[in-house]
Amino acid sequence: MIGVDWGTTRCRAYRMHNRVLIDRRDSDAGTLALAPSDFPAALRRLVDSWLSDGEDRVLLAGMVGSRQGWVEAPYVPCPVSLPLLAQSVIAVPFSGASARLVPGVAGHDATGAPEFMRGEEAQIFGTDITTGIICLPGSHSKWVAVTDGRIVEFSTHLTGEAYAALRQHTILARSMRGASVDLTAFDAGVARSGESGGVLHHLFGVRALALADRLGEAAGESYLSGLLIGHEVRAALGPPPAAVHVIAATHLADLYARALRACGATVHAWPDDTAALGLCRIAEAASWS
Repeated sequence: MIGVDWGTTRCRAYRMHNRVLIDRRDSDAGTLALAPSDFPAALRRLVDSWLSDGEDRVLLAGMVGSRQGWVEAPYVPCPVSLPLLAQSVIAVPFSGASARLVPGVAGHDATGAPEFMRGEEAQIFGTDITTGIICLPGSHSKWVAVTDGRIVEFSTHLTGEAYAALRQHTILARSMRGASVDLTAFDAGVARSGESGGVLHHLFGVRALALADRLGEAAGESYLSGLLIGHEVRAALGPPPAAVHVIAATHLADLYARALRACGATVHAWPDDTAALGLCRIAEAASWS
């Protein structure tokens, strides 16, 4: 089968056989770059040779199922199990193969505020985690509580997007330049996030430290990253520190693991392509008739 994790800026396609990943392809044709009528051709360009080899089932997940995507798929409310998600897939018109779309998940945070996810559910069900806390870092980081194999509650943090916006479009940009990761500066940012004053005060402190010659331009990005990730981790963890499963690409996973450990948590790292197995498992349980 073919599984596709189609996000806002990237699209990843996986060819699976007996739950084993045998090929993968990446594209920068995310949903933001496509009109609804563009999706069939974009998908065909990505997986046409696999279809020619006989693959006839395609399962899609992610922002491709949003209002701005190919076909809008209704959200499934928490608690959500893999069988429930599989029962809720919807058909997508696509010639040459049977295509289905995984719906997103609707839930709430610990205070009852509404929350939504699209795509992360495939990553979660690609792991063997039945009960625990899962962190999925990214532009919109997700913190998910899983109990008895069901997604029961989650919260979203705008960390990655905020970092990009602050780095490029605020006065903080004058205090930093592109450089390799400075772990000492990153750790200092994480430590600062645990002090009084709040995130807005701490953010201006990036500029103030630079003006006082206490933070060099080469270290500014790493300090800002540590500050934002530190605030996210502290807000999401709450007392007491817990064991956290992190699903992300190695570079980002390492930074989050570093921040988590600094905050007293235990970390279990997972590769960022758990979506491939998750899509395969959902496809196995879904109806294709």
